Amino acid sequence: MRRDVFQAIADPTRREILGLLTAQSLNLNSVAENFNISRPAVSKHIKILTECGLIVIKKEGREHYCEAQFDKLHEVSDWVEQYRKFWEERFDALEIYLNKLQNKNKKKSKKK
Repeated sequence: MRRDVFQAIADPTRREILGLLTAQSLNLNSVAENFNISRPAVSKHIKILTECGLIVIKKEGREHYCEAQFDKLHEVSDWVEQYRKFWEERFDALEIYLNKLQNKNKKKSKKK
């Protein structure tokens, strides 16, 4: 199954794992200690994050450390950006319309 970044961040546990890894690399046990779910469940989340390119696993001796790789989040940022532009244009048009209405009302008030 091909996974993408959107699938990775869709789950709150995976978002929380990414949050933990922003500050430092953690071994698998350290990550698992932060959750009330089984270690295998945490491992599945980490596997998905790895498949999506958001986490890299580095082996140091017998330990496996998770390290966040946030470059892939640009895909999300780019996708959201198109909608930000859309809504900014809509709000700008609404502001122009409201200003026109306000000016009409001011002109009517002066005539009375």
